[in-house]
Amino acid sequence: MVLIQTEKLSKSFSTGGQQQHVLKNLDLEIYEGDYTVIMGPSGAGKSTLLYALSGMDKPTLGSIQFSDTEISKLSNDALAQFRRKHCGFVFQQMFLLDNLSILDNVLAAGLLVSKDKKMIIDRAKDLLLQVGLTAQIWNKFPTQLSGGEAQRASIVRALINQPTVVFADEPTGALNSAAGQAALDVLTAVNENGQSVVMVTHDLRSARRGNRILYIQDGVIGGTCDLGKYVPKSRARHDKLVAFLEEMGW
Repeated sequence: MVLIQTEKLSKSFSTGGQQQHVLKNLDLEIYEGDYTVIMGPSGAGKSTLLYALSGMDKPTLGSIQFSDTEISKLSNDALAQFRRKHCGFVFQQMFLLDNLSILDNVLAAGLLVSKDKKMIIDRAKDLLLQVGLTAQIWNKFPTQLSGGEAQRASIVRALINQPTVVFADEPTGALNSAAGQAALDVLTAVNENGQSVVMVTHDLRSARRGNRILYIQDGVIGGTCDLGKYVPKSRARHDKLVAFLEEMGW
């Protein structure tokens, strides 16, 4: 089932008095339950596309249909409400609040949407345990956690409101190999439980987690690749992705 659909999606910025066309008349579909990965060279428009699809930024031209809502026509206030309900975000920088404990960081996001405090507390604790963050660290502050622990906490924060889609922008970019692997394992498990994921990455290891790859270059979609269900350490999967990226000129 199509979850997000764009028609003639375009995004331009004015830089030094000149128009920079970052996205150019994109027609694309994101499917429910997919782990969609957006790849491409630096400056291709990957993050700009992610922000447009999630309602964090408005397109210059074109439309974005998110489920049964055309989000490109919503006011800023309506977009904020829509994002809280339907979108979870994981970034390269965790953006956890340093003056709140890990548990309170998650609760703060949950209570923006639901006033059922007990339900939110129970869900937050359950999710933290699911990603391997035990009760011993719930009251610690973000600066007391490792990078991998903080990123897993940020993933829980993204999941607390049971969003329609989790959007991730280079989620392993600031992590070492082991911590990045742990964060990717969480996102994979989330997707295997039926959650839709859309991730921007330039990292081959991260991209292998997706079942569908969108390659963007110079503001247009150059091609797509269907990798199927994730299989750890699959050489065939790796080779198919590499061959596709080479064909795209990556």
